[in-house]
Amino acid sequence: MFKIGDITIPNKVVLAPMAGVCNSAFRLTVKEFGAGLVCAEMVSDKGIMFKNEKTLNMLYIDEREKPMSLQIFGGEKDSLVEAAKFVDENSTADIIDINMGCPVPKITKCDAGAKWLLDPNKIYEMVSAVVDAVKKPVTVKMRMGWDSDHIYAVENAQAIERAGGQAVSLHGRTRVQMYEGHANWDIIREVKQAVSIPVIGNGDVETPQDAQRLLDTTGADGVMIGRAALGNPWMIYRTVKYLETGEIVGEPSPQEKIDVCMLHMDRLIALKNEDIAVKEMRKHAAWYLKGLKGNAQARKLINHCETRDHIADVLNEFIQQFDHEGQQAV
Repeated sequence: MFKIGDITIPNKVVLAPMAGVCNSAFRLTVKEFGAGLVCAEMVSDKGIMFKNEKTLNMLYIDEREKPMSLQIFGGEKDSLVEAAKFVDENSTADIIDINMGCPVPKITKCDAGAKWLLDPNKIYEMVSAVVDAVKKPVTVKMRMGWDSDHIYAVENAQAIERAGGQAVSLHGRTRVQMYEGHANWDIIREVKQAVSIPVIGNGDVETPQDAQRLLDTTGADGVMIGRAALGNPWMIYRTVKYLETGEIVGEPSPQEKIDVCMLHMDRLIALKNEDIAVKEMRKHAAWYLKGLKGNAQARKLINHCETRDHIADVLNEFIQQFDHEGQQAV
């Protein structure tokens, strides 16, 4: 357990904010597997300011997700502050997070996301302006630096703390690395030692044991899990259990995977309508099937599914080859 401002996070396991993934349907599913905190996918400050319908729909929160963090991004102080104020006054999010880590060019060329990493002074200015404008705790998600020659993680975290930020999540990669190579956990430890606000470590956590090792190595207050939770909310449950008891819980059966995939899809349909949800669900279904023998054909078929029932039929047919113990029937 740790606190971000006045918000109590009941355990150390945090779902990372992943663009195109972390909508309410996915967050709620992960929350039900025990995540202490779930984070929403990043939302554009300009989209909020101009009341773009698609953007405003991204602000939807199911009360069962809480505590939850809603992430905004932008490159200009005025629009970021306006967006933060809107979220503060018009959403039930517990925490407002600022994206300072997104590496993709269309974000960084707007002076947003990871572009901030080059300028601790800008970080201080932007974060303090948002903190002054809102009542909810403000946090930042960042990477360790822009490239190997510009690693200002400690200075940037200190600027966030000085500006009134209540926590920092640190991905131990540079912007140039994108998602390649290895995450540097040493830098997470250095940041933890340099600030007194909570630090959440992120990067290369693929098993419950990895999560424990990151916490032990860095002294971080929490561990953030991203890609390892795709199609696999059991990773969250297994990590929470392992951190609490040292027990390694078994992997889910094929039937459990299919059941949760269907639950996730039905929530997505309720959130977005069937047409959009089914197209989005194709990638999720592929993730749920990952690791199950003989899934290639099912994944190929799902890529052409247009309706909920069509996906359900493919999944149910696929699952017939397994017995109750999850073994492939001979």
